[in-house]
Amino acid sequence: MSSELIHRLHFAFTVTFHYLFPQLTMGLALLIVTLKTVALRTGSEQWHRAARFWGRIFAINFVFGVVTGIPMEFEFGTNWARFSRLTGGIIGQPLAMEGVFSFFLESSFLGLFLYGEKKLSPKLHWFSAVMVFVGSWLSGFFIIVTDAWMQHPVAFDRAADGSFQLNSFLALNLNPWAIFQYMHNMTGAVVTAAFVMAATGAFYLLDKREEPYAKIFLKVGVIAGAIASVLIVFPTGDLHGKYVAKHQPAAMAAMEGLFKTEHGAGVVLVGQPNDETGQIDNPIVVNNLLSFLIYGTTDATVTGLDQFPRDQWPQNLPLLYYAYHIMAGLGTWFLAVMLGSVFLLWRGKLFAGPWAHWAQWALLLSFPLPYIANTAGWMVAELGRQPWLVYGLLRTSEGYSNHVSASNGLFTLLGFMGLYTVMAILFVVLVYREISRGPDAQPVATTH
Repeated sequence: MSSELIHRLHFAFTVTFHYLFPQLTMGLALLIVTLKTVALRTGSEQWHRAARFWGRIFAINFVFGVVTGIPMEFEFGTNWARFSRLTGGIIGQPLAMEGVFSFFLESSFLGLFLYGEKKLSPKLHWFSAVMVFVGSWLSGFFIIVTDAWMQHPVAFDRAADGSFQLNSFLALNLNPWAIFQYMHNMTGAVVTAAFVMAATGAFYLLDKREEPYAKIFLKVGVIAGAIASVLIVFPTGDLHGKYVAKHQPAAMAAMEGLFKTEHGAGVVLVGQPNDETGQIDNPIVVNNLLSFLIYGTTDATVTGLDQFPRDQWPQNLPLLYYAYHIMAGLGTWFLAVMLGSVFLLWRGKLFAGPWAHWAQWALLLSFPLPYIANTAGWMVAELGRQPWLVYGLLRTSEGYSNHVSASNGLFTLLGFMGLYTVMAILFVVLVYREISRGPDAQPVATTH
């Protein structure tokens, strides 16, 4: 294997493993604020304890997110030195903002939220939860700004040595690609947290324990999940998809398996892309739908891969195609499960009865799926940008550390895999222990 491939696999593994944690913390931050707000308004001890329970889960997740996130910043120097030298004047600033402001804001107030409840007034304790949310979502924003610049570079000049230099920090942060990507990404994080919370409530009800808390978790989880599942399709997914079609048409064509430019292009629901023959094998197509989704009319012409040189096609086209279809397919499942659960909640049939049993099992078994969908979504974004590190300006082959051999890269990759396997086991044990202990050992009267 080449050094370039090893470095790409190395970063892909570490960033994919790392993002299993921030997506839950960012989504949970919003849901914990919701729990604390209801608790503050109603004075309900149940809702206070529910917020404390998820605060403990948040803290475990946060620690593992930090530990797995730090090595990636070192990888910019060890595995992607040429990329860092050329683009450090751009990406260094939002990454520094994320660390200095967002991370410290989030971590400081997380400490107050976890350990300061007895010393803080109820309103100040609620405020600490809000600031954890603000820090978490600011952190996500600065990371998205960094990636969005690589997808759609703005606000830069080229120096004499070829490096990129920022000419407007405001324009960098207001990059339209960053705005659309951020909305879509954060909505996906809320979907993850909502399914995790609802699945925990379903687990408690199916196990016939912690019923008061289970009902709170189900209620908050399915309502938040239904709203987020709608928003992730429209408007966030719709707007982001249209922007990709406008600025990365080759990526959009590869995502849809559109090898040839078509007037009134359709959406392939099922099929296998064959980049050797330039067609979809065994396709099931909804005619004209792609043209309508991108341009608002069934008569529009959608640019296919035949309009681009082969060396500008996404390099792993089948993986990109399948990742996109997995993401879209799971999004449809999220809509069905959450809207169905909200309907049962509205009719008072989510907690007990034959339909409740099936809904609870669907929610419980679905909790891993948002992780898969979010991972697939990031794969779509990063595979779609290839063969570019900075779209249209810097190729991936020009950015990796060419003086670090493939064997050295493979050695460290295997080391990370072993270490992260141990960490994954420890994470599951810690979270399972918290769920087994329950929200609180003290008895709480049921409220309606």
